Amino acid sequence: MSPTHEELTEHLIRLIDIRLLDPLEILVDGHDAIDPLRAVIRERARSWATTIVSGDDRAAVGVVMRAISTLYPGDGPFDPPIDWWRSPFGQAVARRVGHPTAESVSYTVAGAMLGITRQGVHDLVSRDKLARHPEGGVRSASVRDRLLKEGTRRV
Repeated sequence: MSPTHEELTEHLIRLIDIRLLDPLEILVDGHDAIDPLRAVIRERARSWATTIVSGDDRAAVGVVMRAISTLYPGDGPFDPPIDWWRSPFGQAVARRVGHPTAESVSYTVAGAMLGITRQGVHDLVSRDKLARHPEGGVRSASVRDRLLKEGTRRV
């Protein structure tokens, strides 16, 4: 199911706190300057969640890509663990972008994005409800399109 605005907001706040602000607070030895940043993040997270949930596609993709590149930096492609796709942010990303860095995803990842089993994905591919990728797996855009088509109903 699609996360609510409040669920996504709170999840973004927690992610930013854990991945950015807590390490920064440790680095500056608990300096009080971090507290105002927490207030700014709380305010901005509401705006980001609104854009991701109900903003136009271009703006939503922009927010998603900025958040992912900031929260999950790395030299390789973005490859989150399966459970990430079940989080409010992961579900919102799946609906707005699909997989942000991969044209195709494995049946396991597609299942996590859709909230179904790998076998469920196989069945959807067999019935032409999801598009196979010529090099294997499922087209990420196909998973996103299925989520958008189904709305809040289960696939």
